[in-house]
Amino acid sequence: MMKMHRPPPDLPAPPRRPARLLRFAAPQVFYPLAGRLIPWCAALAALFGLAACWTGFFVAPTDATQGEVYRIIFIHVAAAWMSMFVYLLMAFWSALGLILQTRLSFIMARALAPTGAMFCFVALWSGALWGRPAWGAYWVWDARLTSQLLLFFLYLGYLALTALHADPRRGDRAGALLALVGAINVPVIYFSVTWWNTLHQGASVSLTRAPSMATTMLVAMLLMTLAAWAYTAAIALMRARTLILERDCHAGWVRDLIEPRGIPDSKDARALKQGAA
Repeated sequence: MMKMHRPPPDLPAPPRRPARLLRFAAPQVFYPLAGRLIPWCAALAALFGLAACWTGFFVAPTDATQGEVYRIIFIHVAAAWMSMFVYLLMAFWSALGLILQTRLSFIMARALAPTGAMFCFVALWSGALWGRPAWGAYWVWDARLTSQLLLFFLYLGYLALTALHADPRRGDRAGALLALVGAINVPVIYFSVTWWNTLHQGASVSLTRAPSMATTMLVAMLLMTLAAWAYTAAIALMRARTLILERDCHAGWVRDLIEPRGIPDSKDARALKQGAA
């Protein structure tokens, strides 16, 4: 008698790419991944930062018009770029959080905000120091400067709004709405020197024309920007890990992570205790 072979059972379809990516939104998956990325980002930030300082302050030639004072551009431009870039990242994570309702998206937006505010302050401060010898005043109500100052207030408003609510979820939603509305200001900052007659010089680097500065100046500026990107990634990941511990302090995976280490005074343990209090 012939034996009938049963057809093999249908194998489950492999998860689609969005589903595979969404699994990284789980805090217990993201937390160890971020811990592995932080040392690499910090090392790149130090490497690019040292290379940028050496190239900008010791290799780049002296400017024929402004002399040595122009070298503040290597800090000012990188900080200004990053202040806009980080805010756009905040708006991106905020939109993602509102659409997909993923807690990690809101956590990343919160983790980026203090660093973006710091870069915005450095851009304003270094610009004032540069403006004194160039324009004869630390501050003028120029379109570029005014819109950059507005960006700084948006950062402060986001930080205050998210900290105001005792319920983190309400703070996340309120901060996300402010981040999305405030993102309109970023293109205003970028195109302000084109739309209006301003004292501020035009774009230092443009995709439509060749750079007007020496090659070593351009290299130093780009290296400093890479250092700022790597620094932002390292600090944001560190801050995100702390926020995850504070919010998931009662989760089993957090207790399993902290308690076996036996390090009661570690940063992770302190965050856990503060969240549980």
